Amino acid sequence: ARLSLQASRLAELPYSSSDDDDSSLAGDTDLSAGEQDPGAWCPVPPKPGTFSQCVRYLAFLWNLLFLLLGLLALAVGVWGLLAKGSLQGERLAPLGSDPMLLFVLAGLGASVVSLAGCLGALRSSPCLLRFFVGAVLAFVGLEVLGGLLLLAARHRLRDALRDALLLCLLRYQEEPDLRFLVDEVQRSLRCCGLGSYRDWETNPYFNCSAPGVQACSVPASCCLDPWQNGTLANAQCAFGALRLGDAAAGTVVHLGGCVAQLSAWLRGQAG
Repeated sequence: ARLSLQASRLAELPYSSSDDDDSSLAGDTDLSAGEQDPGAWCPVPPKPGTFSQCVRYLAFLWNLLFLLLGLLALAVGVWGLLAKGSLQGERLAPLGSDPMLLFVLAGLGASVVSLAGCLGALRSSPCLLRFFVGAVLAFVGLEVLGGLLLLAARHRLRDALRDALLLCLLRYQEEPDLRFLVDEVQRSLRCCGLGSYRDWETNPYFNCSAPGVQACSVPASCCLDPWQNGTLANAQCAFGALRLGDAAAGTVVHLGGCVAQLSAWLRGQAG
């Protein structure tokens, strides 16, 4: 009787071993299912649409164009510095005032920013894209600030421009960069001197009292026709122009100065 009573009590106790086995088995099954299906834990991002792909490749091509232009400007600047020997040990002092340094800095900056835009668009890198957008916004902000400053100080700018052109006129033979700049301005704008072609009398080499062969002359870039037979550059086309009267000189060189022409060109390019 006692044995039968204990057996009946054991039968009434809850038997949880099977439940534990089932739960552990279910857990193992869920774990194996999760391991077999990684997408359940790391979902694949949706594929970008056609419009997003077009914007992505358009940004890549646009930045690639500016990358090539930046590398071209960088190469021109380095070539100019090497050709003039500005990178040699004894010429490092005037390097900061060399105009070719602007080409180097502009080309380097444009190359770095455009390369970040290219890689950011191609690899969809948020870090590179943030750097690219920040650099472009900073450049736009500096451009707007510079435009406002130029607008506010346009009268001072006119005087500073005249002083800069006068300095270029006086040091025309001494600085190859200034000579190239003055020749390009006079040739493209069809002008000569500051206010008129007689401003070149202030140059010690073109003054009529100068001992050289260029006395009473103006640069060849002032000539109406700087070419000989239409093919060769005639460096002597303006020799003796300052000895002539205005009527006779007008058949050889441009009589008008470059200050008014350059000011009008700058106003047209202000936008």
